[in-house]
Amino acid sequence: MRIGELAEKAQVSIKAVRYYEQLGFVQSSRRPNGYRDYSDHDLRVINEIRELAGVGINPARAAPFVECLDAGHQHSDECPSSLAAYRDSIAELDRTIASLVSRRTLMAERLQLGASRTFRTEEPTVIDHFNALPDNLPVPEDDGAADHLPGLSLPIITLPATDGSEVNLAGLGDVRTIIYLYPLTGLPGTDLPAGWEEIPGARGCTTEACDFRDHHTLLREAGVANVFGMSSQDRDYQREVVDRLHLPFPMLSDPSFELADALGLPTFAAPGHDRLYTRLTLVVKNNAIEHVFYPIFPPNTHAQQVLEWF
Repeated sequence: MRIGELAEKAQVSIKAVRYYEQLGFVQSSRRPNGYRDYSDHDLRVINEIRELAGVGINPARAAPFVECLDAGHQHSDECPSSLAAYRDSIAELDRTIASLVSRRTLMAERLQLGASRTFRTEEPTVIDHFNALPDNLPVPEDDGAADHLPGLSLPIITLPATDGSEVNLAGLGDVRTIIYLYPLTGLPGTDLPAGWEEIPGARGCTTEACDFRDHHTLLREAGVANVFGMSSQDRDYQREVVDRLHLPFPMLSDPSFELADALGLPTFAAPGHDRLYTRLTLVVKNNAIEHVFYPIFPPNTHAQQVLEWF
């Protein structure tokens, strides 16, 4: 077959075929008219190289597998040299993973240290297990529960804030305001509701607050006048979170779910809690909802998502 036909069947570019030929994996013959002629074996070799690349083995390191096929084996990884190549690649991945984990740990430590210096009031930031998200958290799906919100006016509701003020949601004015709603924040030494991590979108309130804290200045520079966190927890509970995390913005408390009932916001139940706010963020301007973020995942980078939208 001609090079164009081979490339099409293998779903690669002609340039890739030539690259494999330079590596010695593909060997064409010449037709009487001078055109290169490739065999079905060449197609099999290229397909094998593509499969290996899919698991992270660079084409330049595919020689043991191609040689195994050239030797007449049905599978390219039946030879000792192929198995050794697998082991070498796994060992290299292990080294890379270990290096990345070490770098992430160091970066997280520097983040906490920097946040402690920047936002310190009287006590340093406490690092607890709420500041990190577990692996394999379930991803919330968009169930359409927030589709009706853009364009709605905020109701005349006054909620207590952690700074001692009373905030009238209908009186925020023509400035842009971010209100991020969350279910609840955990306290160090206090267990979260049973099965909390299995509820899509539940875990991550502390990390979300920290992300808004760390990007608060950038959000203000982007034109945000106010940032409010909001949950159904009482004001005293929220004050502890504001103090512990050194948040530069107040939290709003809505224990009666006035805003949820007025706007039809999504809520859910959890063990020990008949009703909690579902994680959702409103961008408000001219006392109306300009934009909605829903669902939110992962919560620990949500402030960056809002910043990118601005």
